[in-house]
Amino acid sequence: MAIARKRQISLADTKYYHCISRCVRRAFLCGEDLFTGRSYEHRRGWVEDKLLALAKLFCIDVCAYAVMSNHTHIVLYVDDKKANRLNDKAIILRWHKLCKGTVLTHKYLLGEKLSESECVFLRETVKEYRGRLSSISWFMRMLNEDIARRANKEDKCTGRFWEGRFKSQALLDEAALLACMAYVDLNPIRAQVATTPENSKHTSVKQRLETAKSGKQPNKLMRFSGSKRQYMTKGLPFELKSYLELVEFTGRCIQVGKAGYIEKTQLPLLERVHISFENWLKLTTQFTRVFHGAVGRPASHGSYCEHLQRKRRTNMSNCEKLLA
Repeated sequence: MAIARKRQISLADTKYYHCISRCVRRAFLCGEDLFTGRSYEHRRGWVEDKLLALAKLFCIDVCAYAVMSNHTHIVLYVDDKKANRLNDKAIILRWHKLCKGTVLTHKYLLGEKLSESECVFLRETVKEYRGRLSSISWFMRMLNEDIARRANKEDKCTGRFWEGRFKSQALLDEAALLACMAYVDLNPIRAQVATTPENSKHTSVKQRLETAKSGKQPNKLMRFSGSKRQYMTKGLPFELKSYLELVEFTGRCIQVGKAGYIEKTQLPLLERVHISFENWLKLTTQFTRVFHGAVGRPASHGSYCEHLQRKRRTNMSNCEKLLA
């Protein structure tokens, strides 16, 4: 039985989550359908553009993504503190760019005087919008519904385009986050649709590599802020250069015909998160096979399960083997 979304997300334990959406129809999300000869490659752009557009409006940052032929991988960071900092007007303006809003929200923006009872309803509405703008469920709903409508219109059909629910995994610590991001960025290489990270289209790593050439980081993605320290700005707790080197090196190892191991080269980022070379290759090629729920070191699972009142601790044995 599927676990309710509210019992999978605990922002007290982690703000990082890996989300996967899969198509239900035989027709591809993207790529070329070998049965009909029709290409759906242009839909990758639909997904990427909508994903990055939503990130500007929601209080949710995109850390990594890969748009595959029949599914998408996205690693998200929920910035609930930002949602709480925004004033009522900012919240309403953001929501109006996503949906129509209500009569009261439009009256408020026009500066019309509201009665006492209308103010009460408006406050409740703003509170609801604030919660939605930091909700992974609403983010994925907006993304998937838009793509489904466009795909159904193009295919001239109706019905479900995606599976009933997207899957989500809580990434409980740095090791889990690093492994999952690399797994997502290297998906096209494992699927043999790209040979190197820089030519893997519609992935976050390609965007990062393109902007890194000019010494910058992409504005549309969550930034790397360097090694974790006591006082640090918001951002991924790794060095950008170290991460890109690690992904590039791993990508070379998992290509077809390449040796399935990492040579004895110094990789400081792996050393810092205490992942062995052998385990790293397994994590970046089989992440969703070996983990079917929250991912992190055994010590990270305790508070997560306690906050969500969950007795069963899935993935514990694999977490002990690969991340401990």
